[in-house]
Amino acid sequence: MLRKLLLFALIPCSSLFAQDPVHIGLEMFATGLTQPVDIANAGDDRLFVVQRGGSIKILSPEGVVSTRPFLDISDQVTDDYGEQGLLGLAFDPDYATNGEFYVYYTTGPTASATSIVSRFTVSALDPDSADVDSEEIIYSLEQPYQNHNGGDIAFGPDGYFYIGFGDGGSGGDPERHAQDLTDPLGDLLRIDVHGDAPFEIPPTNPWVGVDNDTLPEIWASGLRNPWRWGFDAETGDLWIGDVGQGEFEEVDFWPAGDNSGANFGWRCYEGRNTYNTSGCG
Repeated sequence: MLRKLLLFALIPCSSLFAQDPVHIGLEMFATGLTQPVDIANAGDDRLFVVQRGGSIKILSPEGVVSTRPFLDISDQVTDDYGEQGLLGLAFDPDYATNGEFYVYYTTGPTASATSIVSRFTVSALDPDSADVDSEEIIYSLEQPYQNHNGGDIAFGPDGYFYIGFGDGGSGGDPERHAQDLTDPLGDLLRIDVHGDAPFEIPPTNPWVGVDNDTLPEIWASGLRNPWRWGFDAETGDLWIGDVGQGEFEEVDFWPAGDNSGANFGWRCYEGRNTYNTSGCG
């Protein structure tokens, strides 16, 4: 169980040049956290730490952990299995004005929990407290197994909202979800949460207008369990950390502005290596 949060400090040995080594040291920044799985920033000097059990704590610039949670939905979060729980947090790019933020969590029976992506708003009277009654469910997905829930969410540099789902779990993607464009499992979704509720489909999504059962919210496919991913703050490029089956872990890169429908290969490939090419075409 994780009970400490460590932040890395880069300590250059001299003036930085390409050929000079950089020494990395660890400095204790904060303690008292329980199973922290995500950290987000709302555009100010606070850090918001997601705890898998269902609460979000505020971390001050001095490393002081708030005694009162910013949000506590532990009574509706299922976290009995290690890959379930409150897993993701993203603040709206216009949070300073609208006070809106989004979370990803699992709920319901442990064996077949449902993934929920919801929008909340901050309390009108207290910037360090969310309005727990403001929840609006944006997207829900029933999971076939306990594991591979993904859980990361983020706003891209294009202003659209991205959701990462794993392949549904078990092992080896037995139902071949990650190569099935008719369901969201094993995919990265891209939606517009600033239009009509609950969401709209960006017109530049790769499968918009395709005359079959392909889900238009799918932006990329072929992922096993994209546990953590992020956009480069300078270039807008996407980097995905995708959990491997057993032999190879995978880091995927996709350039900013390319909406052609990336397929990262799972379950046909694990990394660059063949895994199970049955039905892969």
